[in-house]
This record gives sequence, C-alpha cells and structure tokens, in this order.
Amino acid sequence: MTSSAPTPTTPQNGAPGKKTLGVAAIGYAFMGKAHSNAWRNVGSFFDVPAFEQKVLVGRDAEQVAEAAARYGWSESATDWRSVLERDDVHIVDICAPGWMHAEIAIAALEAGKHVLVEKPLANTLAEAEAMTEAARAARARGVQSMIGFNYRRVPALALAKELIAEGRLGTVRHVRAAYLQDWLVDPDSPMTWRLNKESAGSGALGDIASHAIDQVLFLLGDTVTEVSGRLHTFVDSRPGADGPEQVTVDDAAWATLTLASGAVASVEVSRMATGKKNSLTMEIYGDKGSLLFDLESINELGFMDATVPVREQGFRRILVNEPEHPYMDAWWPQGHVIGWEHTFTHEIRDFLTAIDAGTPPSPSFEDGLAVQQVLAAIEESADAKSAIIQVSGH
Repeated sequence: MTSSAPTPTTPQNGAPGKKTLGVAAIGYAFMGKAHSNAWRNVGSFFDVPAFEQKVLVGRDAEQVAEAAARYGWSESATDWRSVLERDDVHIVDICAPGWMHAEIAIAALEAGKHVLVEKPLANTLAEAEAMTEAARAARARGVQSMIGFNYRRVPALALAKELIAEGRLGTVRHVRAAYLQDWLVDPDSPMTWRLNKESAGSGALGDIASHAIDQVLFLLGDTVTEVSGRLHTFVDSRPGADGPEQVTVDDAAWATLTLASGAVASVEVSRMATGKKNSLTMEIYGDKGSLLFDLESINELGFMDATVPVREQGFRRILVNEPEHPYMDAWWPQGHVIGWEHTFTHEIRDFLTAIDAGTPPSPSFEDGLAVQQVLAAIEESADAKSAIIQVSGH
C-alpha cells in the first residue's frame, strides 16, 4: 500500500544528464528520522549526485504517511517488498530493527538496489555472513552497500584517524573505549523491543558496543584476534503492556580485545551508567602520543605529543571546526560547532558519492561482519565465564 505525501520532493544536485537516484527508506522511528534529516539536507551542503526521496516505508499506514510528509518523502508505503519492485527506486536505506536487516538487505541487493543498513549488521553471525555474501555478489554487478557506523563521520574522530595514520602517536599500545548511557537506570522504565533478545539480538552489546568496537578497528586499521568478555543484566524484569516482562538481553558488557598489531583494547558499555547520556569515549595511547575523545563534547579532540620536550608536554584541546578538518569545509565559519545529526549527513554524502563513482563505500558489509564476529566472540566468552575466545578468521 502506498500513499502520497502533500509536499513531494524535487531532485537534489547532480550533474546534467545523469540519472536521478530514487531513494526508499524503511523505518521511520529514531533512526528513520535521523536518516531522513540527512537525506533532506545533504544536497544543501555537499555536491552529491541527483536524488529524490521517493518513499518512506513503515508498518502503520497512518503513522508512516504522517512521517513521510514531515520528513520530506514524496509518498509512503507499508509493503517493503513491493517497493523493491519499483524501477524508480535505486537506493534502499534500512532503518528497521536488526531482526529485519538480513531479509530486507538481501532481497534489495538481489533486486539490484544499492543498500545502506544501520548497525549492527544483523542480530546473528549467520545472518551477517549471509548479508556479506549477498553484498559481494551484488558488488560484482555494480551494486553497492554500506553499513551505517555514523561515528566514523564525526570530524574529530576522522581527524583522529588521520593523526594515527600519519604516525603522530607512533606505535599504538592500548586503547580504552567506553560507551555509556543511563536511559535504563530506572527499574520501572517500560519494556521495549530493545530488551528482548528475539527482536534485538542483544542489549548494550549489539546496540552500543558495536560502535565502540568499530571505532577501535576504524581508528587503528586493525583486526581483533581474540577476546575475553562479560555480560550482565542488572534489572531482569520490566513493566510490559500486560504486566511484568522478562528482560532477555544484557544491560552492560565488558571486553578485552587482543589486536593483530599487538595492541590491546578494553571496551566497556552500559545503559545503566547514571549521569551518562550518550558518552562514547575513546582513549588511544601510543609511544609518541595520545588522543582523547568524548561524544558529549563532539567537536573536541584531545591530543598529546610526546615527542616534544617534557617541559612542554600535555594534552591540548583541538576544536575541530576548521575548513581543513574532515567534512568541515561544507558547514559554518570557524568556531561554529556542529552536532550529532551531522554525522548522518556526512554518511549519506559519502554513500552517494561512492555510488556515483562506482567505488565500494566504507564501511562495507565486510566491516560490519568483522564487528559481528567480535560481538559473537564476546557472547561466547561470557557464556564460558570470560574464557579467551579466538575470533572467527584468526
């Protein structure tokens, strides 16, 4: 079923004579709203190929129609399968819950649609492997795919990667990554799909540890060889529509990761960290310098250069707002900060330009699978009382 929104979109940007790419987004809640905002705004700030926000897909016809009108989509639909049959849809942006990722992504790739899917790649390792194989086959036909680890597009973290790649930290020895939130602190917070293993796959592990692990791999350009992990659920029952319901996922997770380079990373995630709203912190320590980042201060990067004389050493605050910094030349004058929502705009920009160039975008489904393999190993380790587990492929 489809319905027209009152304010249809017009093509954005693009070179004359090139095909206008039709976009369908599946899901209109939290991530659907964030992605829609990016699709609506990317052409206003970046030079991207022409595209149209064709259709927004959701299960509730009335609600998805309202969301489509609000978020700038030309029409709405309730059947994603019928959307994949449309010749005017070339890109499918999957913002639905993780349990739906594999079925939609594989079908879309087989239908010849470019696919962007939110993280984590899937709820299970087997689903992630099937998605990655479908992506490889589609890539051979010129069909591109990408996973939405949006924090790779934080300018400060993109700058951190550049500094590490330039050797400014020397040999990285260890990393501390923590992603802490507090939205589940209240034991009377209601049950949601995110607290059910069948729909969510895992709790804090898949939801936010996936981001932290991807940052470790992204920043260092490294791979994980073995892990030791622990999971814990602090509140095992939550109020549901018909009374108390069992929480079947973790509230918090801890892991130690051994990397192929010899570096070691510690990862801690929690949705029960009182006072922490959305704090992804990265601490990277090398023999020539160190970097500090906190998502709650998204425009700042701390850098310590250990190659200068000891009397001059100390962390300095870099305000990542200069045109020379990643992505920043498209935005505001120096010193004018940007926010969390801009990471999705950068993500859509990179995805569109990769499709236009015919080059595989990053992060790939293979990158998503690498994270999924680490998540699976952490779960296996936790089940085995924190035993050291070899990661698949190593």
